[in-house]
Amino acid sequence: MPEHTAAADFAALLRELKDRSGLSYGVLAKRLHMSTSTLHRYCNGDAVPADYAPVERLARLCKAHPEELVELHRRWVLADAVRGRKGAAAAETPPEEAGSGTALGQEASGAAPPAEAPSAGAPPAAPADADTEVGTAPTRRRTRTAVLAGIAVAAVTAGVALAVGLPGGGSDGDGDGGRHRPVGAAGVTAEGTAPASSSPPSAAASPSSPAKDTGPARTPAGSAPAGAPSGEGQKSGVPVTVRAEPYAWESPCSQRYLADKPASEMKPPPLEEGAAAWVAAHGAVSSGQQYLRLTVQGTGPETVVVDGLTVRVAGKRAPLAWNDYAMAYPGVGCGGGVQTRAFAVSLDSARPSLTPEPGNEDFPFKVSESDPEVYYLTASVSAYDVDWYLELKWSSGDRSGTLTVDDEGRPFRTSGNKGRPAYEFPIGGDGWVPEGTTKLE
Repeated sequence: MPEHTAAADFAALLRELKDRSGLSYGVLAKRLHMSTSTLHRYCNGDAVPADYAPVERLARLCKAHPEELVELHRRWVLADAVRGRKGAAAAETPPEEAGSGTALGQEASGAAPPAEAPSAGAPPAAPADADTEVGTAPTRRRTRTAVLAGIAVAAVTAGVALAVGLPGGGSDGDGDGGRHRPVGAAGVTAEGTAPASSSPPSAAASPSSPAKDTGPARTPAGSAPAGAPSGEGQKSGVPVTVRAEPYAWESPCSQRYLADKPASEMKPPPLEEGAAAWVAAHGAVSSGQQYLRLTVQGTGPETVVVDGLTVRVAGKRAPLAWNDYAMAYPGVGCGGGVQTRAFAVSLDSARPSLTPEPGNEDFPFKVSESDPEVYYLTASVSAYDVDWYLELKWSSGDRSGTLTVDDEGRPFRTSGNKGRPAYEFPIGGDGWVPEGTTKLE
């Protein structure tokens, strides 16, 4: 879908919601904690927000219906995907092409490139009427200097990469060989024939859980198996992508996290878009339930059938004996409601499985590049601390496969919170207090 069409469709629905609300740009921007000009750009189609969270808050402020929320998210996914492809293409522009524009511009304007300043100790420049051979010597010297400088930079870069890649070098002892993954993004792998670049979720992440067969070797989703002939990546690759948001909020009132820190060392509750960073900073774990937003989209025009999602448990332990922190500010009303394509799972079950929320359809669903689907999963637990992940089964024509969806190579983690000390953060307060002690005026 062309970029202008995707962005325009997204902006059109935003404007419709904004106009229907009767609220001004200034009022909405203040409530959303963003500048009025930024909100103008979103509604005019001049920019697409990098995160969906502020868009959803805007829609809820404008009293959007559940169907409109789903449609708005679909349009944002399309606009964001097109923008991402454009950014990737710009990043892959060869240096020669990137530099050619400047050279052409200088030639068209008749301006000569700026002269190089002589370095200290450099021989004087040759006179204008010097022999051609002599006149080209500085050019050769400059070229040779640039080559040597490039070699030096490459050597330093290789040394740094070697130091980082050495076993034990820079490792923080988490067992992943020193590799650090961002929190809050999805890790997606697909069945294949090549050795895996990173291991799928396993009991290794949970010392108390039994060892399990990790299954066939895997390759990253959307790539061709190693050894495939050139040009067959699209044919043999996975025709569907999955984007997981493990720290999405159904509403602030329902979201809680466990952290092994006293209240005095905890930062104030974040907004939803800052939840992943807040969780990482405190080493926190979803408490009582975890709300996942999964965006499933085809990589091409062909239809892909999403046959189902299976919950896999990588480990179970006693619930964490940590403090429980509520993200909602006391006295602040919370919206929300069951989304379309909503599912629930109890991680306390011996064999957890997804069940559609009342009024929702069950799998299978169809997706393509221009028609993505968004699934909302609520995973609840009370008696255990659970490591878990998902397997998405897909089919397209005579091809089929399974994608493993997790938290950047690690299982999702959700722990029960019964009997744990609970805290809340009052509006206008300067710290966390025991839940239920805040007096509302």
